[in-house]
Amino acid sequence: MRKKLVAPFFAALALLLVSIPAFPHHGGAAYDQDHPLTLTGTVKDFHFIQPHPLIALEVKDQQGATVEWSVEMTAPNHLVHFGWSGKKLKSGDQITVTGLPAKNGLKVLNLRKISWASGEVIPLGPPPEPGQ
Repeated sequence: MRKKLVAPFFAALALLLVSIPAFPHHGGAAYDQDHPLTLTGTVKDFHFIQPHPLIALEVKDQQGATVEWSVEMTAPNHLVHFGWSGKKLKSGDQITVTGLPAKNGLKVLNLRKISWASGEVIPLGPPPEPGQ
């Protein structure tokens, strides 16, 4: 009986060890949780891809120069339930995004809120609880 359990045990252990690098993927340690940032700009490109859709957003800095930010969204299989597809945003769309900036100084934002230039919020998920 013991010999029958050895192979499945080592197979399970090997699977666990191989999957360990995937666990930290959803951590937020790379983003500054204490200093959310709001940016308004023009969509340069939108990629509705796995594991996270990306918005290339052109934003004017304080000197008036155009700076490109990469805005990372939540999983597409979540977003489709709230009307998202690869056609939701188009090059030239004016949007405002709020999110958590990368701690390492790269122009990367982890998206928390998005709206059209008109101020109309584009849903990313269920409505927030009262008081949030």
